[in-house]
Amino acid sequence: MSPEVHLRATTTSTNDDIHRLAEAGAPDGTVVMADAMTAGRGSRGRTWHAELGGVWVSVLRRPGASIETAVLSLRVGLGVAAVLQPLVGQAVALKWPNDLVVGQQKVGGILCEMRWHGARPAWVAIGVGVNVANRLPDALRHTATTLAEVAPGLSLADVRDAVIPVLRMVKVDATVLDPLEIAAFDRRNWLRGKALHAPVQGTVGGIDQSGGLEITGADGTSHVLRAGDLTLSEMA
Repeated sequence: MSPEVHLRATTTSTNDDIHRLAEAGAPDGTVVMADAMTAGRGSRGRTWHAELGGVWVSVLRRPGASIETAVLSLRVGLGVAAVLQPLVGQAVALKWPNDLVVGQQKVGGILCEMRWHGARPAWVAIGVGVNVANRLPDALRHTATTLAEVAPGLSLADVRDAVIPVLRMVKVDATVLDPLEIAAFDRRNWLRGKALHAPVQGTVGGIDQSGGLEITGADGTSHVLRAGDLTLSEMA
């Protein structure tokens, strides 16, 4: 069975659709794209506003080994940022753990959701949302933007055609980030050098091979964050 591309005018969440298709036996590489989502979600249960005009896509992958979603999310971010940058015409940065940033504003995000059969990974839904020409809620306009605002004329098809191959080809069996990936993230690391207020106080550094964010405290102590919300000192 070859992987199919499923098109939806509207759905609750493309990741939800991937989970249903995976349960029914769909193969690695199956794609779901939607024009809009009514119950899109981001990391840690946040609501993701996914109206007409954005790219909302998920791909089914079937890892052969257990991989942390933190590692996979960062790896996907590296691939997506690399293909979006030439379309946008300016740098696409990554804000740990799963945001795509242009300038100082978020343009997209990544959500990887694993499902298991006992101790064995059964599948992972890799979801990517990119703001292209969709309307943003007023409450988000100070932190988010759309690609149409920074690259007028960019089409949904351009973004979809760039993003989907990344999701279908991303390594899901390499369980840690290799030195080249860590270095590539460092070049796009939007947080590097910024002063962190919470959950610990210190200066943001790079990431480790498991995707943890390295923090150097004011007293020189080292911390590694695995998850959680970050508050920068200038925002405190």
